[in-house]
Order: sequence, then structure tokens, then C-alpha cells
Amino acid sequence: MLTICDTHVLLFWADRPDRLTLPAQESLIAARNSGRLACAAISLWEIAVLFRKNRLILPPQHTSVSYMEDIILSQGLHILPLTPAIAGLAESGVIVHGDPGDRLIAATAIAHQALLISADEKLHTVPGLRCIW
Repeated sequence: MLTICDTHVLLFWADRPDRLTLPAQESLIAARNSGRLACAAISLWEIAVLFRKNRLILPPQHTSVSYMEDIILSQGLHILPLTPAIAGLAESGVIVHGDPGDRLIAATAIAHQALLISADEKLHTVPGLRCIW
């Protein structure tokens, strides 16, 4: 089964794995080892925004691009594109969430029938979305 990481999960896994629950860590490791770990493309944009707003401070040798590339390479992440079906699902009203990025991440997981690793409690209540934390 494909496992998708919410944006904050990518950041925790890269820099603060102690913030991940044991089930989240186990799922990440299993998905990475099986080559089934992914993220929605919108997560890369969210990381770039955090960097621009100085909410993500990186060591001087990193740019937002090199940081994202390091995460992708080290975790063997598959980047899942935004498709018309995902965009439509995100805005269909099925996924009730105020953050459009989170709606797109949830829609990506539903469209791919994937497990989503996320601490976002709102996402845990979305019908048809399988979450772990």
C-alpha cells in the first residue's frame, strides 16, 4: 500500500523524528523500505513557503531546494502530482478543512487509496481517508 506523508511529517522525519509517534515511525520505515513512500506535490510548495516566511530555518549550506531534494533522495519519496481528479475532490466539499493544502493532500491520499500519515485531527475525520498517527 502506498503511504503518503503530510508536510509536517516530512519535516519531523527529516529534523525531529522524536516528534513522530511510534506507529508513524513504523509506517514510514515500512513504506520507505518497500519503495511505497510518497508525498503530494503541494507539500514541496508548503515547505518553500515555510522557508520564505522564516518559519523553517535551515543551516547556511541549505537552500529550500537543496533541503527538499535531500528529503526526497534520503527517503526515496515519490512525488504525486496534482491531477484534475484530485483538484476536483479537494474542492468537492467531501474534505472539510480550511487549509487548501491539506485538502489537496487528503484528496491525493484518497485518489491513490493510500494511507496518510498526519497529526492533523481534522483529516482523521474525513470519510474514506485512512490516517495514522
